[in-house]
Amino acid sequence: MSIETGSALELDDIQAAALQPRPIPYAGFYLALRIDDRRQGRELLRRLTPVLDSVAAFDPERQVSLAVALSFQGLKALGVPEESLATFPEEFREGMAARAEYIGDVGESAPENWEGPLGSKEVHLILAGLAPDAARLETVLLLARDALRDLPGVVAIWQQDVHVGPDEKEPFGFRDGIGQPAIEGTGIPGTNPSEEPLRAGEFVLGYKDETHGIAPVPQPEVLGRNGTYVAFRKLHTRVADFRKYLHERATDTADEELLAAKLIGRWPSGAPLALTPDKDDLELGADPKRNNAFMYGDDPEGLKCPVGSHARRMNPRDAVVTGEVRLHRMIRRGTTYGPPLPKGVLEDDGADRGIMFAFVGAHLDRQFEFVQRQWVNDGKFIGAPAEKDPLIGGNDDGGFTVPRKPIRRRFKGLPPFVVNRGGEYCFMPGLSALRWIADLDT
Repeated sequence: MSIETGSALELDDIQAAALQPRPIPYAGFYLALRIDDRRQGRELLRRLTPVLDSVAAFDPERQVSLAVALSFQGLKALGVPEESLATFPEEFREGMAARAEYIGDVGESAPENWEGPLGSKEVHLILAGLAPDAARLETVLLLARDALRDLPGVVAIWQQDVHVGPDEKEPFGFRDGIGQPAIEGTGIPGTNPSEEPLRAGEFVLGYKDETHGIAPVPQPEVLGRNGTYVAFRKLHTRVADFRKYLHERATDTADEELLAAKLIGRWPSGAPLALTPDKDDLELGADPKRNNAFMYGDDPEGLKCPVGSHARRMNPRDAVVTGEVRLHRMIRRGTTYGPPLPKGVLEDDGADRGIMFAFVGAHLDRQFEFVQRQWVNDGKFIGAPAEKDPLIGGNDDGGFTVPRKPIRRRFKGLPPFVVNRGGEYCFMPGLSALRWIADLDT
């Protein structure tokens, strides 16, 4: 029997990493595994499940977590029956690489240019670990290593270490991870007091969502209930190109900083243009109770924050756009990798730096894919069809408009500042589902 709205979320069955906010600062890792022996893969799940925290059991003092997510190929490799596999949505069954052109991963971001083995059928299971520092992260790594011990049929094929310092800055130098939704029934507060909590079914399977319906739950229900979908992406950032673009087009240093803020929608401190359109406010940017407490309804023309800026595209809030904003809200988590480019450097040093992005939600199609296709790589919804997201859009000689009176500013020649190096669609099962898979005998 499906869970109905109004009933309590089964927080003791939902993996903590799906909903719990991250510690600040933090260190972490993503580890991709290939399952060559289904019985050993099930044994791995049997060993891991007892050490995975649920949302209910998550310790906010310790702030250490380990998560397990499975690709469609991983579910097949574990021997999940065909009749169950057929109940997953088409986009998940196809995988991110097969959907690349549809979501705008073309050109340099096309799968043929991805970092192996990302995009292949060998990425079966993703382990993600997170802790406040490297020392505590080592305890998570030890748990993963112990679980993998004496299981030669489960092979580690890729790893990406991630980190964020106390300032929460991403490679371009802007505070990140600010805007997260509140979710009914979790007790976890959102970051915008003006945004009503979203129904749990937007993020967890088995509950009513914003349409008052329930997203299709993979069957049997024990497999799908309390699970969610995750889209992992390794986004390489071209920080030097970003800085050069600003430097070449701005009139002076102050204009350079303003243009950067207009592209992003926030100042480097995290202070939003919607609240401080003319200059950065370090105190506001550092205050989690104020730095996301705003809407866009009083700025329809984008005079404070351009309608095409990165932050406003990713979450238009109460702005008038094509489509219902609440149906496309996502939990978005970005974790930084690689060394920062030293301040003031305008030439690329060849280092790989960027963001490991993770989307979490119950609707891959109308959340992640819709936002990628419509809000990131199209401008029709804001009345600028030819413009893409100036930061993460698939730009190649792209454009960006800064509304201003009496004359707007138009910028041309936007190169790709972010290139996708690969990723995958995964399913993050509930703890009961992991036990069900582990007990399969097929």
